[in-house]
Amino acid sequence: MNAWLPQHLAGEWKALCQREMSKPYFQQLANFLAARETAGATIFPPKADWFNAFVHTPYAEVKVVILGQDPYHGAGQAHGLSFSVPAETPLPPSLRNIYKELSTDLSIAMPSTGNLTPWAQQGVLLLNAVLTVEEKQAGSHAKQGWEIFTDNVIAHLAEHKQGLVFVLWGAYAQQKAKHIDLSSHKVIAAPHPSPLSAHRGFFGTRPFSQINEYLVAQGREAIDWHLP
Repeated sequence: MNAWLPQHLAGEWKALCQREMSKPYFQQLANFLAARETAGATIFPPKADWFNAFVHTPYAEVKVVILGQDPYHGAGQAHGLSFSVPAETPLPPSLRNIYKELSTDLSIAMPSTGNLTPWAQQGVLLLNAVLTVEEKQAGSHAKQGWEIFTDNVIAHLAEHKQGLVFVLWGAYAQQKAKHIDLSSHKVIAAPHPSPLSAHRGFFGTRPFSQINEYLVAQGREAIDWHLP
């Protein structure tokens, strides 16, 4: 399983991933994924991108966590960062709604790219609760062990860091709140930005300005949310 980890993943993230991979639940997850591959399932994102969130946002630099549910299940969309798609890929509806709120909140023009890597490189951990999915089958790898892994990532961050912002959009992400001490961190919770729920309280929450105000109050640098 260590072969799954990118060669340039290092430090605390590598140590944490290796600890989790040694646990029985993760072996069961690995067996499930191997069985699905053997059965010919198309799994997204590509295996090399499963831990992409940790590669682009080193542990020491984490300031914000934006938690998604599971990866996009269309070909060419998922690349290991929650809500993000590779450059030149059409914007998924949820990301388009995120950009609408960004525009309303900070008067930032609608970006032309769906690639959120510039956010990740500023300390925004773009983490899905489940790191894999099968083509055209949303939620197909839920309850196989990934949630335990990401629960433990969130709990580790919440315990060992101070002054993080956790952005929990939708009921699925909000289940992680139980691992976060509100006296040490800020939680921004709202409905999911998907077209099914965005109008039920996602729009108008101004999460981006909230994040920056909190970071500045903590003496930390604000995120530049502009994208190409």
